[in-house]
Amino acid sequence: MEKLLNIKNLQVCVADGDAEGATKEILKGINLEVKPGEIHVVLGPNGSGKSTLMNAIMGHPKYQITEGTMEFLGEDLRELKTYERARKGIFLSFQTPEEIPGITVENMLRTAKQAITGENIKILRFRKELKAAMQELQMDPAYAQRYMNVGFSGGEKKRTEILQMLMLQPKLALLDETDSGLDVDAIQIVSNGVKKFHTEDNACLIITHNTRILQQLNVDRVHVLMQGKIVAEGGPELVEKIDKDGFGFLQGAE
Repeated sequence: MEKLLNIKNLQVCVADGDAEGATKEILKGINLEVKPGEIHVVLGPNGSGKSTLMNAIMGHPKYQITEGTMEFLGEDLRELKTYERARKGIFLSFQTPEEIPGITVENMLRTAKQAITGENIKILRFRKELKAAMQELQMDPAYAQRYMNVGFSGGEKKRTEILQMLMLQPKLALLDETDSGLDVDAIQIVSNGVKKFHTEDNACLIITHNTRILQQLNVDRVHVLMQGKIVAEGGPELVEKIDKDGFGFLQGAE
């Protein structure tokens, strides 16, 4: 089976604010393979490099790849700009979604879908699909005409991220703590949205601290990241072990 994402020996640095021109290594040799139909979860303490991994995959200019390879459907991602990666089918749900004044949710999503598909999206059909997706996420349809995330609560912003994923139908969804700050009911709604999105043809890579979002999902592989390295891998049983014992039992594996 062809790999969606294939990362080998990925090493990533960021600028070190303490010294001009200096860099700080964050990721120290990451190996990761994600195939269509799979759900992968990345766990780890704060500051372990989880968000750096997501941003490096998406091509954030702040993060410099110093070593290793990163391919998406066999194509070298390092040669692609962020918007090109999005067009190829990679989606990143931000930990802290940005507000975009002057652009409505509907216009943002329709423009993005046209950019990805290269097709002219008919407005009436698009609105019908958008309304159905918003109902799935228990969102007020009136939010489609509001500026993207402006005045939205934290939970509403996170639901809007999942709405984007449902409408854009990427091949690989990167979810960076999409469940953070949500109450139990909101986590359930977001989890159901991820479940509705996921098929045998796409894949999810999920960062989370709250494993409730995983309860409705069939997780294939769990990776534990600590101090920039993957120190443990396994199946769903690893999530249960960490829920019970924390990361302490892995300290010696760093």
